Amino acid sequence: MTALDQRVGSALPRSLSDSETARIDLPITGMTCAACVNRVEQSLRAAPGVTKAGVNLATARATVEYQPQSATVRDLIHAVELAGYGTAGIARATFVVDDSARPSGSASPIEKQLERLPGVVSSSFNLAASRIDVDYVAGSGDPRQARKLLEDLGYSVLETNQGDPEGAESSAREAEYRSLRRKFWIAAALSLPVLVMAMTHGRVSWLNFRGAAWLQLVLTTPVVFYCGRQFYRGAWAGLRHRSADMNTLIALGTGTAYLYSVVAMIAPSWFVDGAITEHNASEAVMAPVYFEAAAVIIALILLGRLLEARAKGKASAAIRKLIGLQPRTARVIRNGTESEVEIADVVPGDVIVIRPGERIPVDGRVLDGTSAIDESMLTGESLPVVKVAGADVFGATINGTGTFRFEATRVGRDTALAQIVRLVQEAQGSKAPIARLADMISGIFTPVVLCIAIATFAAWFVLAPNDVRLNMAVLSFVSVLIIACPCALGLATPAAIMVGTGRGAELGVLIRGGDVLERAGSVTTVVLDKTGTVTRGVPELTEVVALNGIPESELLRVVGSAERRSEHPLAEAIARGAARRGIQLTDPASFRAIPGLGVETSIDGRTILLGNQTLMSERGVDVSDAAGTMDELSSRGRTAVLAAIDGRLAGVIAVADEVKPSSKEAIARLRALGLEIVLLTGDNRRTAQAVANEVGIRRVLSEVLPAGKVEEIRRLEQSGERVAMVGDGINDAPALAQAHIGVAIGTGADVAIEASDITLIGGDLSGVASAISLSRATMRTVKQNLFWAFFYNVVGIPVAAGILYPLTGWLLSPVIASAAMSLSSVSVLTNSLRLRAFVPPAGRLA
Repeated sequence: MTALDQRVGSALPRSLSDSETARIDLPITGMTCAACVNRVEQSLRAAPGVTKAGVNLATARATVEYQPQSATVRDLIHAVELAGYGTAGIARATFVVDDSARPSGSASPIEKQLERLPGVVSSSFNLAASRIDVDYVAGSGDPRQARKLLEDLGYSVLETNQGDPEGAESSAREAEYRSLRRKFWIAAALSLPVLVMAMTHGRVSWLNFRGAAWLQLVLTTPVVFYCGRQFYRGAWAGLRHRSADMNTLIALGTGTAYLYSVVAMIAPSWFVDGAITEHNASEAVMAPVYFEAAAVIIALILLGRLLEARAKGKASAAIRKLIGLQPRTARVIRNGTESEVEIADVVPGDVIVIRPGERIPVDGRVLDGTSAIDESMLTGESLPVVKVAGADVFGATINGTGTFRFEATRVGRDTALAQIVRLVQEAQGSKAPIARLADMISGIFTPVVLCIAIATFAAWFVLAPNDVRLNMAVLSFVSVLIIACPCALGLATPAAIMVGTGRGAELGVLIRGGDVLERAGSVTTVVLDKTGTVTRGVPELTEVVALNGIPESELLRVVGSAERRSEHPLAEAIARGAARRGIQLTDPASFRAIPGLGVETSIDGRTILLGNQTLMSERGVDVSDAAGTMDELSSRGRTAVLAAIDGRLAGVIAVADEVKPSSKEAIARLRALGLEIVLLTGDNRRTAQAVANEVGIRRVLSEVLPAGKVEEIRRLEQSGERVAMVGDGINDAPALAQAHIGVAIGTGADVAIEASDITLIGGDLSGVASAISLSRATMRTVKQNLFWAFFYNVVGIPVAAGILYPLTGWLLSPVIASAAMSLSSVSVLTNSLRLRAFVPPAGRLA
């Protein structure tokens, strides 16, 4: 397994087929506020077999864990519909089977088995047409599993049409957006003349006619009952479930203004007396009407929804960008013929041809040819990676100038890209602990606002002058309901989390969830493993010191040739280093390993000894000339190997696990964030201290066993530190799990990554600083969003209730209240979108 395969392939989380529970992400339509989220969550949690359900307003997704033996996907969708909402992203796969090969028996058992597959909503078998239709949730269901099941059951599948699973949800969202846009423009066109008539009535003579109110009624009615129908349907659904949400407030507010105006127009004497009677030419009695409030409020709220939808689209751009990286087709060689097939039809084992400049469609292993691959979209590494026969390649990466063939090894949901997308989606769908505050408040927010609105109506009706008390009571009642819609409160946290985790993925930092993103910002101490984290993790030849007149090249040739047969890591490093320096190596005539001391070989008739001082002493080799060199190399953390030819010291070869080029800068960035840095390693103190000195770490904990690493992390946490443990090895996994935040270097072992909270795909230590900085920026944005959402309501509701009227004589118009409410949601989303431009502190990007 290659480094990148460990980084973005099997190292990432996968669903377990033998798990007792299944997990699915359901795209939800119709949600508008935090109260909607609570209602969907409650409905899903009440469904039989559901063990866990969480809903994210910003992503409009419900993440549900359920027991397949007790519930089906169809049951989950039904629970969403019972709450008054819909689902999107249902795709259809159609299979045409050979009728003659069809097993005997009814189709019903086949359909039931298909519906047990992950993500499948329903299936139907048309016996007459020998066609099987399978509806599944895009992103959660896999048509290939359905096809395999049919083939396992004995059906011969002649034709498969998988539809467009990637476009299923986007099509549904686009249709929802088009409907919203159409309703807005209709509402805007009809409400504008109503607003003009209302604002100029009594000032422009030609608008002051007997039928003006009736014309306003005609223009407003379609706005209320067509454009605003969704608000009333949502309010009715909430009423049936004994809950209230944003739709309730809008429906009550606009409905009150509309019904009041209709009654006032039909029976004006109920609302006016001689003091406020207005007379036109025929002396007809007219009461004030507020059709413009109902119409314009709906138009403005629809406009706010449009702006929200656009902003949400930008917020989820990271996921779409990742998904869009994969090409639609692949050039496959089958039966000696090269043909272009849909990406969904590629199967493991297919041989695929890649030409210069093309994107690689799936993961695989190079068979022949050479090229340099741009893997920056997966790893964040800017330099292309050279690929030769036997090397692994990954879907969505970009080929350079070479041409090669490779064998597909992982396709569909198993590719590295698909797993990264899945991890980011899970992170964006999760909730940060800080979101609980908004959830708790939103659960009681709407009922409290209703009570405040009713109290406002009663206060104005009692305290206002008799001639205007009903009018002022109605206006204040409507304004309170409209301005208090909790959209901004519901979007404050999930919008920032969605953008933050998406930006992290673009920087090569995979964050498992909103809770991790929140915790990362509170880290005070970063503990770094040495091998593979601060250093490369692979020993390399660093210095060659020739002595007693032996040329350096000859020394390196002899030593490299002698080590060719050894499997010791130091020997491999020396032989590899010699080959890289262009030295021609030969096979030794004889080879004998001396355990714990070194090796003895024969090359070109000469006896070669390679090893430590003990070996040289036993063979009578004088090493006094190398004493100073040995001490100097040891002080810098090098492992020195002595070489003797025919009993005479020939030189010293130094091998070391070199520090990564980015480590020193990364550690400087961490210190600039105010963090304490600790080097924790099982290596000896002298080597550990040499590495620490090179990268600028002051505190070193060396010679610590794996169990001891956990104790050291626990000791730091008990002293009040919030610890981020960074490692890549199997022996780091317990410490990663113990730490407040576990960060796995993506080039490391699978178990280390599984135990971590954050994965750095590129293996660059500077990603730790990026992750912590991103966490702090995201949580700062969340707090700003929550502050303004609360501040908006704390200030807006009293103003709408008329608290300023005794001082200024000013009463908030419902129209202005609706505009302010819409802008509050858009401002929260816009503030969150600033995270898309997040750049880590000075230094190279993660």
